[in-house]
Amino acid sequence: MTAVLEVEGLRVDIAMAAGALHAVRGVDLALAPGETLGLVGETGCGKSLSALALMDLLPRRVRRSARRMVLDGEDLAAASPRRMEDLRGDRMAMIFQEPMTSLNPAYTIGNQLAEALMRHRAVGAAAARDRAVELLEKVGITAAGERLRQYPHQLSGGLRQRVMIAMALMCGPRLLICDEPTTALDVTIQAQILLLLKALQREFGMAMIFITHDLGVVARIADRIAVMYAGEVVELASAAELFAAPGHPYTRGLLRCLPVPGRDRGEPLGVIPGMVPNLAQEIAGCAFANRCDRAADACRAAPPPWAPGAHRARCILAPRAVA
Repeated sequence: MTAVLEVEGLRVDIAMAAGALHAVRGVDLALAPGETLGLVGETGCGKSLSALALMDLLPRRVRRSARRMVLDGEDLAAASPRRMEDLRGDRMAMIFQEPMTSLNPAYTIGNQLAEALMRHRAVGAAAARDRAVELLEKVGITAAGERLRQYPHQLSGGLRQRVMIAMALMCGPRLLICDEPTTALDVTIQAQILLLLKALQREFGMAMIFITHDLGVVARIADRIAVMYAGEVVELASAAELFAAPGHPYTRGLLRCLPVPGRDRGEPLGVIPGMVPNLAQEIAGCAFANRCDRAADACRAAPPPWAPGAHRARCILAPRAVA
């Protein structure tokens, strides 16, 4: 099956007075049609920057590069800024983390939804309005026609997030990037949004990247999971395999930090000691070596191998290329 997205060696460097901060360091990703890839890791590991690099939405002082970055056969790395404007919102779309700051408070919901379709399709205002009503109803918003006249501040957090989902789907994208879309929502609304995203993905046949730091959320929605640490992917596996047999010490550390039903109330949660390495400097060996209780001299000498396979971990102690 032809991949919707293929990324090899993605790097994101941030220009600083003392040099460059290597925020994303050689990330490889691939998505098949209809597949959901969960991108997890602690705050600052490069998840959102990787997504923004794919969308070419990085600030001026931030530079992206990649050996290969292809969406549906089109080379994103070689695309001009004008071409990227044509692709964003059309063949690739993104749901941002906080809908209150992502939606423009000066424009109505209807204006913002219609703009996305009229920018990429040769349709008039009436057709764009009909499409907006259709998608608002599809994402579970009642009285959709009346909602088009409202402003973002008149909607609840859950409704604003549903509007963001509808906006991302206006042109039927091949790739949908969800950047922690449930973080600001309560648990009940969060569950509804996850079910909605899965249903819409099946209907539209989209590939989806779901970014989160919540392992419980990613376990419910992802087919495969990529664990990021210090700007690189350190483990990649199916959701079931990763939770059943994590291969990287960092992944095991994250799982130890999760609350477990039945655990004594006074028993402390697990912690990962130490600090993330300085990404403004080159890292000779394993980036996690200074926090790993099993690290040896070989871990600090050279970067760990990254063997091909369905389940792989960037660690010299992990099994090689688990089938």
